[in-house]
Amino acid sequence: MKKKLVSLVLVAAMALSMVACGNKAASTESSSTGEAPAVATTKEDKTTLNIWMSSEPAHIDPALNSSVDGGCLAVNSFEGLMRYNESGELEPACAESYEVSDDGLTYTFTMRDGLKWSNGDDLDATDFVYSWKRAASPEVAADYSYLCEIFPSFTYEEGLGDGDVVASEDGKTLTVTLKSVCPYFLDLCAFPFFFPVNQEAVEASMSDGDPVGTWANDAGDNFVCNGAYVLKSWNHDSDMTYVKNDNYWDADSVSVTTLNVMLTAETTAAYTAYTTGDLDFIDDIPVEEMETAKTSSEYVVLDNLGTYYASFNYNTDLYDELGLDEEQAKVFRHAIALLIDRQYIIDTVGQNNQEVATSFVPAGCSDGNGGEFKNKDYYSTDYEANVEEAKSLLESIGLYDTASDALTQDISLTYLTNNVEGNVKIGECIQADLATIGINLSIDQEEWNVFQETRKAGKYDFAREGWIMDYNDPVNMLEMYTTASGNNNPQFGKDSSKDLDWAKYDEMIEGIRTEADLAARAELMHEAEDYLMDTWCIIPIYYYNDPYMIKDYVKGVYGTVEGMKYFYHATIN
Repeated sequence: MKKKLVSLVLVAAMALSMVACGNKAASTESSSTGEAPAVATTKEDKTTLNIWMSSEPAHIDPALNSSVDGGCLAVNSFEGLMRYNESGELEPACAESYEVSDDGLTYTFTMRDGLKWSNGDDLDATDFVYSWKRAASPEVAADYSYLCEIFPSFTYEEGLGDGDVVASEDGKTLTVTLKSVCPYFLDLCAFPFFFPVNQEAVEASMSDGDPVGTWANDAGDNFVCNGAYVLKSWNHDSDMTYVKNDNYWDADSVSVTTLNVMLTAETTAAYTAYTTGDLDFIDDIPVEEMETAKTSSEYVVLDNLGTYYASFNYNTDLYDELGLDEEQAKVFRHAIALLIDRQYIIDTVGQNNQEVATSFVPAGCSDGNGGEFKNKDYYSTDYEANVEEAKSLLESIGLYDTASDALTQDISLTYLTNNVEGNVKIGECIQADLATIGINLSIDQEEWNVFQETRKAGKYDFAREGWIMDYNDPVNMLEMYTTASGNNNPQFGKDSSKDLDWAKYDEMIEGIRTEADLAARAELMHEAEDYLMDTWCIIPIYYYNDPYMIKDYVKGVYGTVEGMKYFYHATIN
């Protein structure tokens, strides 16, 4: 998920993830103390948890969110048919149980008795039918609508038909029919895009000009949810307050009754609030404080499945300005990828023992057939050798002269990033790497919400990206780059004047979705990653992990490899 996706020190991204993952904002100022935060062993107020995830969320409507930070808010205020427990395993949530047909194409969920919305109205299988069809609709135009490719009737023009998701007359069962075997379908049932929303609340806020509705733009009676916490107040760009939803089916397990959420783009401000005891949890740490924070017992690192990377816009005018045809533009992008010193970025910015990424699909990802997916490196980790290869590549397209060891013309491009301290510092590292051979890289910074829309519209040359996987299957990394995907930031297939055959990639992803032989499916995913990487628009930098800080007196908060954080089983000593 983006668009964060979640960060490390940097991101988010999730993102989280959005992107996909959340991303966090941070100040460039440092208030380093050189000492680890004082450790408190108890807290007087046992019912209130004060947390910081990121700056203002772009969306808290679960169908629209595409960042990990927004996803963290969603999993604590909404709930799907399934959820993840403390061990990272799936378990029934709104569904009490489920059955799968012998051919693996039909799932029948039995709903829990007595499910309620936060306003006290009954919730049943019909709410899931409404919500899934809404999320898939062209009117909503969700970035994640491509997830609905698993359903036989889905089209981008019409959305989801009537026969694939069916509720029984009494609303007790939900029957779901898939186009082909989907190894990760139950994971989708725990993913925010597939969470239920209240039809009455949504439609009461809709207008002719706003088919999505404003129901999730603010707190108030119209914000209706079904999870552990309901949004009570939202002071935009400042703070949010969530309170316990007494109508939640698992309310008896919720002992923390208030979540106060700080909203800021300044990581240093959040860290300071944590060190003074005003915050109990922070999901990012300033670069300048990382080494100090790591000495604290309150410092936690979780494994993540995700990749921090950069992307080139395939359709940018930059290549024309440099006099490059499409094949030469690919060589240029390849050279830029080789000039980046990834280990230096990890050592000086990440500072958390991240692993250099030599593939797009992260190391540790399952292949869906009982093994690990990664089977190759797309470039060497020998930086000095990479630089020499980059010079040779640039010379092959007339942009570098190895005899004089200099560029043959001025090369300038712009790197776009959101204004998170770590992300900006990574941009500065790339800037310095390119400058070693004379390439001028300028850095543009934008607020997170603006940044997301700029990338989505393709108004950039070269941009920061990050993706925390929504579920442990390689197709999650690959399917976001289909032509119709709302997460296709490099604009693949969106300019018919180009020679790029992106319909072939779309067909590859469709083949992956319909292939029942899991070994053959894994091979198809390798072919798709090869095809994607051959564009050199995707430039992996490192594989994510997820550091955060949480007070020792807080127990029961847990996270997943997908970057989600769950607070509803928290207790305070």
